[in-house]
Amino acid sequence: MIDFIEQTIAELPDWAGELTLAFLAAALGVAVALLAHRLLFRVLHRIARTSASQSDDLVVNRLCRPTRWAFISIGIVLAARETAALEAVWERLAPFVMPLLTGWVAIAVLRACVEAMVIRADISVENNRNARRRRTRLAIFSRIGTFIIVFLTIAGMLASIPGVREIGVTLMASAGVAALAVGAAAQPALKALIAGFQMALTEPISIDDVVILDGEWGRIEDIRTTYVVVRLWDDRRLVVPSSRFLEDTFQNWTKTTSQLLGTVFLYLDHAADVPSIREEYVRQITRHRLWDKRAQVLQVTDCRDSTLEIRLLMSAKDGPTLFDLRCEIRESMMDWIRREMPEAVARRRQLQVAPMEVAAAPSLLDGIAVSAARSTENRHEPN
Repeated sequence: MIDFIEQTIAELPDWAGELTLAFLAAALGVAVALLAHRLLFRVLHRIARTSASQSDDLVVNRLCRPTRWAFISIGIVLAARETAALEAVWERLAPFVMPLLTGWVAIAVLRACVEAMVIRADISVENNRNARRRRTRLAIFSRIGTFIIVFLTIAGMLASIPGVREIGVTLMASAGVAALAVGAAAQPALKALIAGFQMALTEPISIDDVVILDGEWGRIEDIRTTYVVVRLWDDRRLVVPSSRFLEDTFQNWTKTTSQLLGTVFLYLDHAADVPSIREEYVRQITRHRLWDKRAQVLQVTDCRDSTLEIRLLMSAKDGPTLFDLRCEIRESMMDWIRREMPEAVARRRQLQVAPMEVAAAPSLLDGIAVSAARSTENRHEPN
């Protein structure tokens, strides 16, 4: 078979024979590379399945596609050593293909490692502060690393073009002025980018933090390099520049822990029996499924003209749970007060005047009028 192929190629013209030989060499190199890649990753997949962890599965799956093309390029490189025509073509394509494949593999490795570490940072547990911090750092540094890899890949591909390389060397002389111009024009973007780096280091917020921003309650859903996505309670999305969390004041309910304290205020009549209400509150809160058994206090915090202000302090494992707990306790306590202690319900009182006082009022007014008239007459009499 090989003799027949060689004889057929020998009968063709020189350019056609070289082209055919280059095509066959490339096809053979690609076939061998694909076969080697398939055998290698079949072994890796079996090893990953035997492991209890999902991290190795993610790494193998992420690397499968980019390494397939890397194997193909290696097969073509080996085949190009045997044919001058294929070697000439590859020398022109290699400066573009090799940086592209290298960057692709690097991004795949970076994302595989990040996803493997994200799996280990489980935020579904009750105390997930450290896991949320780890996920936040991974998300920010993953995007920064991806940007750097893409930038270097494009730079490597452009550096292979002689004209672009010469222009780049020429522009280096005026790099200072260009840098000032670009910096002035891109000041908002650079400010947001630097804010992203600062957030990764200082950590004012983390993924899944509960924040109050512009009077809106929501959770940190995603942290980008230049902006942050906040998922509000009604499933709206609030997109905020990263610099906002470094320059302005906002509330972070889960900065140190997801556990929170909350209050419910009741405005009752002055005749309310506060000790009995306190006993009922203790009974209800201790039996409630959402209470985390950390704090429960009832205090009279203010005495107004018509009502007493009673504060119920309670605690829960996180923000949403605390909100539900406050609503249910407020409803149940007011229901108990209406049924068992109706005199504690706030009422507006009016002062009732006695009938004798009402009858005496006209006489009093007449006397005041007579006195005023006599005073006026005396003022006008001549001396």
